[in-house]
Amino acid sequence: MDRFAFANSLMKMRLKIDWFVPLLLLMIVFGRFLPGPGLMTGFFTIRTFAEVGISVIFLLYGLNLSLNSLWKGLSHWKLHLVIQFTTFLIFPAIVLAVKPFIPAVHMTELWLSVFFLAVLPSTVSSAVVMVSLAGGNVAGAIFNATLSSIAGIFIAPLWMSFFTPSIDGAGGNFDIFMKLGYQILLPLLVGLLLNYKLRFLMKHIGRYTRYFDQAVILAVVYTSFSASYQSGIFKNMGTGIILLIMLFLIILFVLVNGFVLLMATKFKFSVADLITALFCGSTKSLMHGSAMSKVFFTTAAQGGLMLVPLLIYHSMQLIITGIMSQSFARRNMKESM
Repeated sequence: MDRFAFANSLMKMRLKIDWFVPLLLLMIVFGRFLPGPGLMTGFFTIRTFAEVGISVIFLLYGLNLSLNSLWKGLSHWKLHLVIQFTTFLIFPAIVLAVKPFIPAVHMTELWLSVFFLAVLPSTVSSAVVMVSLAGGNVAGAIFNATLSSIAGIFIAPLWMSFFTPSIDGAGGNFDIFMKLGYQILLPLLVGLLLNYKLRFLMKHIGRYTRYFDQAVILAVVYTSFSASYQSGIFKNMGTGIILLIMLFLIILFVLVNGFVLLMATKFKFSVADLITALFCGSTKSLMHGSAMSKVFFTTAAQGGLMLVPLLIYHSMQLIITGIMSQSFARRNMKESM
């Protein structure tokens, strides 16, 4: 990677760590102490911006998708298999394994919130940036992040359909898939159809769409937590429960990376492919999670609760993968000397 590309990637990573995570925490605080704007309904409201913004995000994602890169990346099937298997099967399997040990009925929704995290696709931008910084297989990262994002739109609802009807109370799976279709899948397909003619526009505005994505995520977090605090859904969630969730997510992260290391050894991956498998296989997309929480959980109050593990994991993965990427980068520099 040349010096300019490295500096640009580093700047993106620092921006995500320096201000986006604190703003997410600030939205939770606003939801607790200033919930009014997040509860308002109507056309010119934060809630409407969040709802419409989700569709716009996936429209832009379809416009920006490099179909040629996706096609060219098909050959390295072992790497793709490990990453997608980890993302959509190992993650959920680990969380499913602890379900029989959930002691109380009121803990079921907390377990579901962690399971919701587990079935989400991997991140796109941050995973690719971290792989680039660490000296990994960037082409493989782009392919798998893209594939995961598209596959996750179908796989995550299938996983959640086994558990959401009992708590959703708003029409069950049919309503979920209908909302998924018109709010996420349809905009994505429209973007893909217009990709060939309008993708050139994304070269000019692509760098700014990230800010729009983050603004929508902040709006989703704020409106969800405003409704959650208003309904009193967090009354039974003390510091001990938050710490328990954090501990489990750390264990989950370690187990997932352990599986990736095992598979990388079995398939004799290069260091570059190992880096890609680790960063793409262990991260989860806050963008997809924010969007899908609005689809799976029809009450905004419930959506706030479901976002808690995802927000914790998002912050954790940025910090841990940031440290890992710098460690790999230093190792690569030593080997090149």
